Amino acid sequence: MSTLPDVSLSRLRPPRALRSPLMRHAGTRLNLLILAIVALLTLVALFARVLSPYDPVQAVGALNLAPGSAGHLLGTDSIGRDLLSRTLWGVQVSWFASLAIVASGLVIGGIVGVLAGASGGWIDNLLMRLTDLFLALPGTLVAIAIVAALGYSLQNTLIGIAIVWWPYYARIIRGEVKSLASRPHVEAAKLAGTGRARIVFRHIVPGVIPTAIVTASLDIGNVVLLLAALSFLGLGQPAPAPELGADTARNLQDLLTQWWIPVVPGLAVLLLSLIANLGGDAIRHLMATKR
Repeated sequence: MSTLPDVSLSRLRPPRALRSPLMRHAGTRLNLLILAIVALLTLVALFARVLSPYDPVQAVGALNLAPGSAGHLLGTDSIGRDLLSRTLWGVQVSWFASLAIVASGLVIGGIVGVLAGASGGWIDNLLMRLTDLFLALPGTLVAIAIVAALGYSLQNTLIGIAIVWWPYYARIIRGEVKSLASRPHVEAAKLAGTGRARIVFRHIVPGVIPTAIVTASLDIGNVVLLLAALSFLGLGQPAPAPELGADTARNLQDLLTQWWIPVVPGLAVLLLSLIANLGGDAIRHLMATKR
């Protein structure tokens, strides 16, 4: 930690009048660059099957080829499958599965939150007690139990995570609805005799959308990690389907000899989560700037 006094540090900074516009402009450009990277990642995931040089489940080369080998940029695994192809397919599964989980959780939580916040009374109390019940349970364990009950597959994993993810959105959106309901323009609409449904859909829901978008975008990285963790535990697609968490777990025994086989899918998970988190921060900053 620096031992310089605050006054010395303040002298090194440009005047606020010069600093703020420059920093805002630079920050906006950086955030747009991050969102461009997120868009590029989405395109790569979307066209993963086209970009993959080989079938990810077929042995197409020598065993345990190191990264940079001829015809295999990221090498091959212990069965001779191309790691680049498996990673691209795994990125597609992880990225769009995470988006689906966040979207479904946001829809369910949004409906519950808007209904509770706009209705009030016993409906609000009932829905919030139900939400609190889900929040009190350990989400990861509940998701594992749901997958174990339904059967091990990617679809059931998505269902399990979505079921435990919606309460967070319900709480946040309900609070935002309560806040918006006390705004002057909403009070004016009530005094003018506007119906409750019209007030909700015309004045409250549009005001909730920015908060919902920011919250959801910040959650995608966490869902990527949770999905990879459940896949690592064997709760995703069965072998030999490519999945980043499962590919990392299945090849851990090669870590000390052919390190790239488990490291490549593991790094892909970290990069996905990092890009998603940076994208969420970028969206938050850009939307805060517009307000």
